Amino acid sequence: MIKGDRYTMPLTKEERRLLLSLARKAIKAIIEGKDIHDVEPETSSLSPTLKKKMGVFVTLHKNQELRGCIGYILPMLPLWQAVMENARNAAFRDPRFPPLGPKELGQVDIEISVLTPPREISDISEFRVGTDGIILKKGPYQAVFLPQVATEQGWDRETTMRYLSMKAGLDPEAWRRDARFETFQAEVFSESDY
Repeated sequence: MIKGDRYTMPLTKEERRLLLSLARKAIKAIIEGKDIHDVEPETSSLSPTLKKKMGVFVTLHKNQELRGCIGYILPMLPLWQAVMENARNAAFRDPRFPPLGPKELGQVDIEISVLTPPREISDISEFRVGTDGIILKKGPYQAVFLPQVATEQGWDRETTMRYLSMKAGLDPEAWRRDARFETFQAEVFSESDY
C-alpha cells in the first residue's frame, strides 16, 4: 500500500514480487556461503523504477515478531541493490539480534518499505501517525521510525515521540525542546501479501 501523498512512482505487483525475491535470494546466498553478487539480476532486464535510487528498509519478522530491520532513509543505491544489501544487513548485521540461522530462513517473512525523500516539518502537529515516518534530530542524536511502527504499537503522536526520543538515546521528553523533525512516507509490502 502507498502511505502518504508524495510517492509518485508506485511499484507494480511484478516489481514488488521481484524485490521480495531478491531480498530472499540475498539472505539465502549468505547462508549458503555465497556472495550476494552471485544472485544479482541482469540489470538490463530491470524496470526504470527498480534502477532509481530510493531510500528503503528491509524488515524481517519471525512468528510476527521483529527479527531484524535495517535500511537507508536517503536514496543511496538503485532500489534493487539497496533491497539486496539491506536484506543481508537485516538478517546478519542488526546489532539487536544474532545472525539469522539456516533453520530460520523458512520461518521469516520479509517486508520492504520503499521511502519517499524526507522533508523537514516546522511543527510536530504536521506528523500524521500511521501515514508518516518520522526522523528526530537533536544535536548529534538521531532516530527514525517507519510509518507502520506507531500503528503496529498502538501509539499516538506523543507516545511515538517519547519512544523516538528514547531510541535516539535521549530523555523521553527531549523531543519537546530544540529538536528538528522530518517526515517521509513509504510503500510497504511483504511476502505475506502474496
